[in-house]
Amino acid sequence: MDPPAEARPSRWALLKEALAGSDRDFARVELRLAIPLLAIPMVFEMAMEAIFAVVDVYFVSRLGPDAVATVGLTESVITLVYAVAIGMAMPVTAMVSRRIGEGDHEAAGRVGGQALILALGFGLLVGIPAPLFADDILAVMGAEPQVVAQGSGYATVMLGFNAVIMLLFILNAVFRGAGDAAHAMRALWIANGINLVLDPCLIFGLGPFPELGVTGAAVATSIGRGIGVLYQVQALARSPRIAMRWEALAPATAIIGKILKLSVGGVGQYLIGTASWIGLVRILAEFGSEVVAGYTVAIRIVIFALLPSWGFANATATLVGQSLGAENPKRAERATFLSGVYNMVFLGLVSLVFIAWPREVASLLTDDAGVLDWAADALYIIAFGYVFYAWEMVLLNAFNGAGNTTTPTIINFIAFWMVEIPLAWVLSHQFQMGPRGVFVSVALAYSLAAILAYIVFRRGRWKSVVL
Repeated sequence: MDPPAEARPSRWALLKEALAGSDRDFARVELRLAIPLLAIPMVFEMAMEAIFAVVDVYFVSRLGPDAVATVGLTESVITLVYAVAIGMAMPVTAMVSRRIGEGDHEAAGRVGGQALILALGFGLLVGIPAPLFADDILAVMGAEPQVVAQGSGYATVMLGFNAVIMLLFILNAVFRGAGDAAHAMRALWIANGINLVLDPCLIFGLGPFPELGVTGAAVATSIGRGIGVLYQVQALARSPRIAMRWEALAPATAIIGKILKLSVGGVGQYLIGTASWIGLVRILAEFGSEVVAGYTVAIRIVIFALLPSWGFANATATLVGQSLGAENPKRAERATFLSGVYNMVFLGLVSLVFIAWPREVASLLTDDAGVLDWAADALYIIAFGYVFYAWEMVLLNAFNGAGNTTTPTIINFIAFWMVEIPLAWVLSHQFQMGPRGVFVSVALAYSLAAILAYIVFRRGRWKSVVL
């Protein structure tokens, strides 16, 4: 049972505590306090990531289309690194939160240490040969000769220093599992803040800095993330929540094996979603570039609007893991449903805006009349599934928090590959709905994923996962 209700802090006090870092025991504190205290820093963390992505492309775009193409092609390859990082982060959060819920902070530290070893090992495995194959990788991705010539340095740096990407993701997963969302937020703010300052300096050669062109963007990113990782390491060494000491870095094959095993499902979740998006774009491409551009604009707006929801989803994973560790599965279930309600209310309000003013919202990113028409259509149709998206995000993260990464993978495969892609083609071609059929398939697929997740969640098998 939850402890007796305690005096609720004011909204301002709650915000200050969340951003400063709360020392509450999230495995036992009242859920109406625990959820916002965990979710608020995660929302700000994701907001900074979104700002960085937009500003970084803005600076690079000043160099011309070849520079932008370099970034796009390299990022498409690094997506595989992201897949491994995100996939590995899921079980790390689950295992750390389970140990914290059990009150075994030393064991939580050991999980963090093994995760660090894995992240660094994978990063070096990819990074060491990167300088030898950067040109070939760009060429294989279809880059024109001038893009390869201009972008070789960017690809070399980004791939060569991909270890900082891995470490940033994995160590933030440790923080989240420990219930220390504020340090995870600060790590991203430090990394991306430094990046944003260095970007124009190194790209354009401002002041004493060398003019490196598009390569400067990669150098700025690597320096910023590297400093963010250093902050994470020193914060973990001093953290009262997780005892991550030198001894935690001694290889423990059982823990490493568990992380790798559970990472398969996490990687699968990410790749299935990414691949399905590529499939939808392929279908839309048959209707012309304006349609693809409109859908791209709409999806960027949708993703940006979903960022706060990831705060609730990630908070759910932490609370489920810690509650199960404290042998309180009913609390884990209540945390999931309460987070789902909060997320549903938020996304329900967002959907009303998109349904009422889709064209006005889409016009924030494009003023091309043809693109704007399709972007508005996509926003309007997809928004009808927003209430379901809220539950899909929370429920799937609840499974991940429990250490059950396989179930979300299966649900995503059914919803996106067995339903969304075939349905998009049938509606757009056989039923002659055109691009609108693809937009409808997106709304229906996410709604189906939410329903399937709810059915499986209610069966309760996730409560008995052993980590």
